[in-house]
Amino acid sequence: MFRRSIYKTPAQLRAMIEPGLITAASLDAAGAAIRAGASTAEVDAAASAAITGRGAESNFKLVRGYRHTTCISVNEQVVHGIPSARVLAPGDIVSVDSGAQFQGWNGDSARTFIVPDPERPELVARRAELSRVTEGSMWAGIAAMASVSHIGAIGAAIQEYIEAQGPSEVSGSTYGILREYVGHGIGRKMHEAPSVFNYRTPDPGAEIRPGLVLAIEPMVTAGGEDTLVEDDDWTVSTVDGTDGSHWEHSVAFHADGIWVLTAPDGGAAGLAPFGVTPVRPA
Repeated sequence: MFRRSIYKTPAQLRAMIEPGLITAASLDAAGAAIRAGASTAEVDAAASAAITGRGAESNFKLVRGYRHTTCISVNEQVVHGIPSARVLAPGDIVSVDSGAQFQGWNGDSARTFIVPDPERPELVARRAELSRVTEGSMWAGIAAMASVSHIGAIGAAIQEYIEAQGPSEVSGSTYGILREYVGHGIGRKMHEAPSVFNYRTPDPGAEIRPGLVLAIEPMVTAGGEDTLVEDDDWTVSTVDGTDGSHWEHSVAFHADGIWVLTAPDGGAAGLAPFGVTPVRPA
């Protein structure tokens, strides 16, 4: 039986740079549209225009039954929220997940934003800290990818970073890490093998060697890890109603190092605190 290798050729890695940059541009556009009074549908439309304007298509719309360019999750929603007429309010924590397909190759990335609220600085600070912890854990996982031998160590690095941040101000315990939803390989399809767990597992996982491209995406809550799927059959929310955050980048490992495909600087700024310098695939 034919099985596609999880490892890409150097030419294929180079081909994945443009869809990654288009995905990043869509999140830039989404972030610029996020404000109190804007609907999540308006944010989705901004991301869509950025993708189609560069000659690409939304890979989310290629998922059976899904008609939107992004997933937008607000407050207790962690992932897979559906853009709608919902109007964003001051202080909302908003995670946007987007992806682009260009010339047969895919990018996938997510960021979390906080809607300003001068009336509730404590709420904004608490939600900003959740986002900071989540983003930092993503960069810890990406940095680990540059030096470890198997992908299981990426999940361990993500969990270690989160645990090192101390207790959540909301729950008084360690921030929660979603278990049912994980990262993945990416290439010709948005979701490919292997799975990338965001926590320690006994299985070392696939070998990290040149040609591997992973979407590393921790999903973290301010409280418990238990989630439920809303009645729309898509939106994943926390059972205890605490806030969620989602950060994601698509990352290539090659002979000379790593390159974050969905970051315009290749991940230089995010990796600098970890002493890792990304190298663009030759």
